[in-house]
Amino acid sequence: MASPVGCEHYVRSCLLKAPCCGKLYVCRLCHDAEENHEMDRFKVREVQCSECQTVQEAQQTCQQCDLNFGEYYCDICHLFDKNKKQYHCQPCGICRIGPREKYFHCEKCNLCLAQDLRGNHKCVENVSRQNCPVCMEDIHTSRIGAHVLPCGHLLHKTCFDDMVRTGAYRCPLCMHSACSMEYHWKQIDKEISLSPMPTEYQGATVKILCNDCQTHCTVPFHVLGMKCTGCGSYNTAQDGGLIQQQQGGEQQQQQGEEQEEEEQQQEEEEEEQQQEEEEEQEDIETDTEPEQPPTPH
Repeated sequence: MASPVGCEHYVRSCLLKAPCCGKLYVCRLCHDAEENHEMDRFKVREVQCSECQTVQEAQQTCQQCDLNFGEYYCDICHLFDKNKKQYHCQPCGICRIGPREKYFHCEKCNLCLAQDLRGNHKCVENVSRQNCPVCMEDIHTSRIGAHVLPCGHLLHKTCFDDMVRTGAYRCPLCMHSACSMEYHWKQIDKEISLSPMPTEYQGATVKILCNDCQTHCTVPFHVLGMKCTGCGSYNTAQDGGLIQQQQGGEQQQQQGEEQEEEEQQQEEEEEEQQQEEEEEQEDIETDTEPEQPPTPH
């Protein structure tokens, strides 16, 4: 429903004449929600003033009553809105919420990113042209902010928050950890140290692939997690079944037998040493025994 203050999406004082169907809507999003087709914002040529209802060429000020249609106006996107320090990014092809100086356009990602990510993010070519892997909706033109994962993939900020809230911590596309997990890995270290595996599984190992550093390694098997030897991550995938379990049991038995032999040998040596010490003590006592007085007749 049109009003002088716009709609739920934008603050504006005009309606767009849809080039596709000729109907009047406050914005393309209102149009798309009502119609079975989408409005191409770039093809909009006419608007209607919300004050005097004059239909006219798209511009920022009404030619009839001088009403300002929006504090911000882009004559490329035909975007009318209140001032949010927007700017039109030519490579992106759309308007972004600024200010402009806080963002830069990454040519490879083909996306505007915050300045603190300049040289500090993993580039994925044309990443914003992919849909959000959580909700499968468009990211590039979405009014919902994008969250850049360490792997370089994008999610809607709201989708990322929902994902973390449910306990998921991996990128839906590449399975790389979506945030810093160092604290959680330390917690798993503690839990494993307090939860030894049953005897039949002690010594068992398994091959794993680390989703964070792509290292292939063989590590001790534990139901709470298998830790990558390359980066210390528990974000790993088991590659095959348990290995060396039988060998590990035999080796453990052999080690036990060897330990028993060593203990027995040590006991024998201690007994021999003790016997030698007793004999030496007897000799000493014999040599130092005081002379007895003569027996009286």
